[in-house]
Amino acid sequence: MTSVIAVVGPTASGKSDLALELAQRLDGEIINADAMQLYRGMDIGTAKVPIEERRGIAHHQLDVLDVREEASVAAYQREARLDLAGVRARGHQPILVGGSGLYVRAVLDRLEIPPTDPNVRRRLRDELTTVGVVVMFGRLRHLDPVAAHTIQPNNDRRIIRALEVIEITGRPFSATMPTRDYLLPTIAIGLRVPRPELDGRIATRVHQMWDAGLLDEVRRLDAAGLREGRTAAKALGYREALAHLDGLASAEQAIEETITATRKFARRQESWFRPDQRIHWLDRDDPQLVDRALDVISSA
Repeated sequence: MTSVIAVVGPTASGKSDLALELAQRLDGEIINADAMQLYRGMDIGTAKVPIEERRGIAHHQLDVLDVREEASVAAYQREARLDLAGVRARGHQPILVGGSGLYVRAVLDRLEIPPTDPNVRRRLRDELTTVGVVVMFGRLRHLDPVAAHTIQPNNDRRIIRALEVIEITGRPFSATMPTRDYLLPTIAIGLRVPRPELDGRIATRVHQMWDAGLLDEVRRLDAAGLREGRTAAKALGYREALAHLDGLASAEQAIEETITATRKFARRQESWFRPDQRIHWLDRDDPQLVDRALDVISSA
């Protein structure tokens, strides 16, 4: 048994399918590393594998948060590592699967999670509301250009977090970024999909989500407090569906905006994973994909 197997890559690349196949063949249990699949009720829009399609394989870190709660890398790291230890203690193969790069590394790598201070964070959020994200990003770029280079200029949540860490610790936020040093022996398999094919898969998936009832799912979650959540309400597909429900976009516009945003997100995922030379990349469309993945695992 390998200490940990990880299946990573961009959205719509087939990670869940491969993870299920590996878990079935290797007596494994799956640990989710997709930040939005942590949320209860966010099923269709996150492409969460339905319970009836999980082949009786145990899944962890799914449906653990209410949509009003804020996702935390520190909390995820703690709970996912406990799950990983539990899977190993039962003599099963842990298989981590997901495309949220920081969450993957929070489980696998030696990663220091900086402290948090709700008062500092609240003050920074209030300031963001007053001066705007452009000004706050400019401050981050001045204080920690290395961190600013890795954060999207409109990602207000990460900008606030970086400024919070700088203020609390007196150190650059970039000093707490993970190094590529596995905590346990790990085999990481990445799924590679040609860009035109991936773009097509994303478009198909978004249309299928709407056909499967995404809008009704968002209505239910809205009634349950989706808009109160700082994380869940910004999830791809959900924010566009909310805009449609508010009359700010037609269904066609919401679908196209979701496709465009998801394609951009997939490119960021590729940029995150590509520099990691520890990942064994395999072609998603290879007819022998599962066997090739097993060969990588057995020869490591």
